[in-house]
Amino acid sequence: MNTPCHDGIHHIKLPVTDLERSTEWYTTVLGARRLTRLDHRRPDGTLFAVILDIPGITGRVELRLDPATAKSVSGHDFLTLAVADRSTMDSWVTRLDSLGVHHSPLIVALVGWLLVVPDPDDLRLRFYTTEPHGLAASAVEFDSPWLGAGVTPNMADTTSCPPSAG
Repeated sequence: MNTPCHDGIHHIKLPVTDLERSTEWYTTVLGARRLTRLDHRRPDGTLFAVILDIPGITGRVELRLDPATAKSVSGHDFLTLAVADRSTMDSWVTRLDSLGVHHSPLIVALVGWLLVVPDPDDLRLRFYTTEPHGLAASAVEFDSPWLGAGVTPNMADTTSCPPSAG
């Protein structure tokens, strides 16, 4: 059976604890534009989601008021944006610093340079260079708390029960 076609990403939905705070953050940091005509409201008129148009992102970004989910995925790397090279990455660092936005230092990742920027709910937006850094594998900063290198093999099976005392 052939896989049916699709037309790409329609939108990305992010859970947030505060719609106004997150909308302001994405507007300031990424130049997002709120599409108020697409606001999501309940029958009683209360706002529960906003739609953003963010330059460079195909499709739209929905910020959905969902505090429980936002807290449960805090620290997750939800989206990685491509940037051309180290020079462009340095420009992002300068911009974020000028805005007073918390971010990681530049990190030597597996192939390119990485910059991690937590949003107001600590969802981690990442910028990654498409141009390789050209450094040896030994330079990769696996120990960086920003890299998120995954669970080590010894930590992988944490769901099994301890042996019984019987």
